Amino acid sequence: MNSAFATPTASLDDPFYYLTNFRFVLVWVGERHADLLAADELAFVEQFESLPQSSQALLVRMVMRKGELFRLSKLSYAEVGDSAAAMAPLIALGWVDSDPALSVDELFNQLRLAELRQALAADIRAAGLSASSAKTALYDTLAGRLTQTVPLQTWWPNAPDRVVRLTVMETCDRLRLMFFGNLRQDWAEFVLTELGMQRFEVVPFTPHSRAFQSRQEVDTYLALHRLRQRLDAGELPADLYLELPPASDNRWLATRRARLLLQLGREAERSGDSALALTLYGDAESSEARIRQLRVLERVGEHQAAFELATQALNSSPNETEHQALARLLPRLQRRLKMPVVPSEPEPAHERWELTLPGPQSVERAVVQSLSEPQAPVCYVENSLLTGLFGLLCWSAIFAPLPGAFFHPFHNGPADLYRDDFVARRRHAFDACLGCLEDGSYREVIRATWREKQGLASPFVHWPIVDEPLVELALKCIPAEHLRACFERLLGDLKANRAGLPDLIQFMPDAPAGEPRYRMIEVKGPGDRLQDNQRRWLAFFHRHEMPVAVCYVRWADSAEPTS
Repeated sequence: MNSAFATPTASLDDPFYYLTNFRFVLVWVGERHADLLAADELAFVEQFESLPQSSQALLVRMVMRKGELFRLSKLSYAEVGDSAAAMAPLIALGWVDSDPALSVDELFNQLRLAELRQALAADIRAAGLSASSAKTALYDTLAGRLTQTVPLQTWWPNAPDRVVRLTVMETCDRLRLMFFGNLRQDWAEFVLTELGMQRFEVVPFTPHSRAFQSRQEVDTYLALHRLRQRLDAGELPADLYLELPPASDNRWLATRRARLLLQLGREAERSGDSALALTLYGDAESSEARIRQLRVLERVGEHQAAFELATQALNSSPNETEHQALARLLPRLQRRLKMPVVPSEPEPAHERWELTLPGPQSVERAVVQSLSEPQAPVCYVENSLLTGLFGLLCWSAIFAPLPGAFFHPFHNGPADLYRDDFVARRRHAFDACLGCLEDGSYREVIRATWREKQGLASPFVHWPIVDEPLVELALKCIPAEHLRACFERLLGDLKANRAGLPDLIQFMPDAPAGEPRYRMIEVKGPGDRLQDNQRRWLAFFHRHEMPVAVCYVRWADSAEPTS
């Protein structure tokens, strides 16, 4: 049976609004993911509902805060009342440890400087430290000496406060993961929605619309997440590589695994372990990893191996980003191998302007002020206009309720947006949307979508820039065939091609028939150069005879030349 994702509503005037949101997640996960929950997780969901409201609220307050250790005196909430009384059922269930052992690091995190001076007075004197030493000095001297892990009462028998440890954070994180499909989003999503700061499309769904289909997939996600955290904490990529979970049949998880391999490879490369970096990049099997692998091979002098890999990549129909990198790399390798050099196709020349303006100031704003005319306004749009028009025209295709695309009420866009098969799964829907450019109905479709969806979260529509007057100017001045060409290029590689578009656009709505009625303008300030993704767009505009110029700016009070 189909239903729809409706964002839960809990009034912020209700002091227990956060508890309402937490219960919503428990019910959601219990209804849709019960088969993926272990016995202790199912018991948590059931037992939570039997707790007194004050105990439920206190637990959720702790879950929403950072870390697992809390001072009881800081768990003071008016709606909870007596925190010690509310805590008692949580301790009885084992969800809170009332007397946890603390390492010296945890002790320093929990106690203020004056309290540390009291708790560690004997150790401070034994180390020859002044009683007025700063917290950093105390830690630097004592951390290596105090290796015990003991309760606060042992560290400080006269402690006036208690420290408790939340023991169910791992369970709550797993439930949050199964709801959101990631650990990037948290409970703040509810609050932002309740404040009206975020609004989301309501998408129909089926029982198959969930992030994970097996418990093993959840475990794999969590394993990859913890490995990334350990990498960020400074652990060696060689050690983490040994713990990497095996490749998954789930393409979404396989992509996350490949991304972690790329990150491990980059860290190995930075540390000088070229052999490990090559292994990691090879295992990642992604376009970016392959280019990095080639650069490492070139740097260590393995030119023949690099040439063979680059040739193989070039023959496998790479995307534009990889093709651009290979076109630069192959001639270098050919020269080093004493082979005939196949010249790269030269980049087409672009129209070049040079402006000297008063400054320094915001370079884009300066050009807007310099070039704008009443009958030919210049607008700052960067990557927002063409992608925004695409998002408005293709809204129905982007938000199509396919399995694995949407599984909770807080999606900015489909979960598979950057997966290789995203467009293929929706090709018919995208063709129908782009067909409106052929029959002339696209203007009304875009206008209607703007009016109906204005303010809803979208991966392509940046509402503060794509306002109604800008949309109307664009629809009047940009030909349908130009829009179609740009939209097809976006669909060719949504992640790479949504960036690199020109900063500005100038509209000439009253231009005579047959003359261009718009011009895109890429702005470069002193010392700034075109980026690769910008060069690819410029080459595309040249092929399709779309008006574009690059404006190089120098400041009137500076002798610095333009790029």
